[in-house]
Amino acid sequence: MLTSPVNKALHEGAFIPAHPLALSTNKELDEVSQRALTRYYIDSGVGGLAVGVHTTQFEIRDPRFGLYERVLKLAMEEMENAGVPDSFIKVAGICGPVDQAVKEAKFSKDIGYDLGLLSMGGLDSHSEEELLERTRRVSEIIPVFGFYLQPAVGGRVLSYEFWRAFAELPNVYAVKLAPFDRYLTSEVVRAVCHSKRRDEIALYTGNDDNIVNDLLTTYRFKIGDGEKEKKIVGGLLGHWSVWTKRAVELFKEIKHWQLQDAIPQRMLTLAQEITDANGAFFDARNGFKGSIAGINQVLAGQGLMKGRWCLSDKEELSPNQMEEIHRVYDAYPHLHDDDFVKENLSKWLARERIGTEGVDRI
Repeated sequence: MLTSPVNKALHEGAFIPAHPLALSTNKELDEVSQRALTRYYIDSGVGGLAVGVHTTQFEIRDPRFGLYERVLKLAMEEMENAGVPDSFIKVAGICGPVDQAVKEAKFSKDIGYDLGLLSMGGLDSHSEEELLERTRRVSEIIPVFGFYLQPAVGGRVLSYEFWRAFAELPNVYAVKLAPFDRYLTSEVVRAVCHSKRRDEIALYTGNDDNIVNDLLTTYRFKIGDGEKEKKIVGGLLGHWSVWTKRAVELFKEIKHWQLQDAIPQRMLTLAQEITDANGAFFDARNGFKGSIAGINQVLAGQGLMKGRWCLSDKEELSPNQMEEIHRVYDAYPHLHDDDFVKENLSKWLARERIGTEGVDRI
């Protein structure tokens, strides 16, 4: 089961970036930059980290690279070195068939992760009942954070009945909604609302194309003779792995407006600006083919990575994507955190963690 501080933070709504992967030109892990990224997120004020997920590149599990365990350990070391609070939500990405998922769940739990973000990607041959049984197996080891991954990057459409049954599983604590589809998003919220465990499950947006609106929307459904309201309380997002310091500040403002009856019009403008920036970073124009390379490019431009290299040769910027990234940088200077990064970069890249109370050696 989840610890009380983590469960409380999860349900109050947390800001959780999806952690990228820093590589060198020869596709080897750049440990200095990888640690720097974790330090950047922690110092930006995030409420948790998700490691080993889509943004970290699923290929880290490929035996040619064998980076899954190493990458998860590095992030855990940095979280421990930084002395993150007990409420800090540590999420490990888990995927693959049952045997692989169980193995990843055991490893993640053993080294201190709180939840497993369980992807259904790459399992098209599995029936929905088989996916539910896989979830049961994993949930016996580690609390589960469900994940509705968009079909464009390897996910699949799952039925209302699947999500209702998924929500009934006793060790499921949250669901990340990332189908990039308003209809499917609403369907999952409705399924959770109709489950007996509706109040035990926290909903998080993974819809990088609709972040602000997801967080500001109250869903309402008829349940029996009454009604049930449910909010998407937080986010677990690849988009939040860039411009993170500023995004944390905006998230706090959004959380304020979640509790109000009226929302200022400027929040709708902000929503459009963030979606436009995401379209460039995630390469929406080309079916998201350059999504990981786009995120890496932004981080490399800030000096947090040495380059945008990915483990898969197919992962590269699309034609005109660089121009789109430059366009949104120029259009929305109030959204980036370049000054914050510039001020702290040397500290994050140091081989010793320099904190307010001295030096932590690694």
